[in-house]
Amino acid sequence: MQLHEQYRPAKWADVVAQDKALETIEQLRKRGLAGRAYWIAGQSGTGKTTIAKLLAAEIAEALCTDELDATELTPLRLRQIEQEMSLYGCGKNGRAYIINEAHGLSKAAIRQLLVMLERLPRHVMVIFTTTSEGQDSLFEDNIDAHPLLSRCQEIALSRRDLAKPFAD
Repeated sequence: MQLHEQYRPAKWADVVAQDKALETIEQLRKRGLAGRAYWIAGQSGTGKTTIAKLLAAEIAEALCTDELDATELTPLRLRQIEQEMSLYGCGKNGRAYIINEAHGLSKAAIRQLLVMLERLPRHVMVIFTTTSEGQDSLFEDNIDAHPLLSRCQEIALSRRDLAKPFAD
């Protein structure tokens, strides 16, 4: 087990220095987390994947959570995911998809995701994670990702003053 996995927070109370993001998530939890897409952006090492995994655990068992790299999202793989979404998961009955490094999405993947997110079942959650720099480049390139972002609940992670809380 890698060091960062060994010390990754396993519950919301263990997440440090992301109070604003956690407040946003708490408000969303009150309304229900499933049936939504989330866009988590922040600097490297701020907890993007950790928060994505904690969000996914709210509605889906580990066996029904897929963690993918954005570059793996070919049209064929996206069609497979769309078919899987129609099925309920096990245990908590939800399904979650974590798409890491979302700044690596292709134009074709973005177009297909736009349609998928419009028809997202109530028991499914899709979570995109990306670095702030990656997000900026995604929107600066010839890829028009703004419609994708408009279909997601944005969660911005803070970079300020993380050294002391992490050290504690």
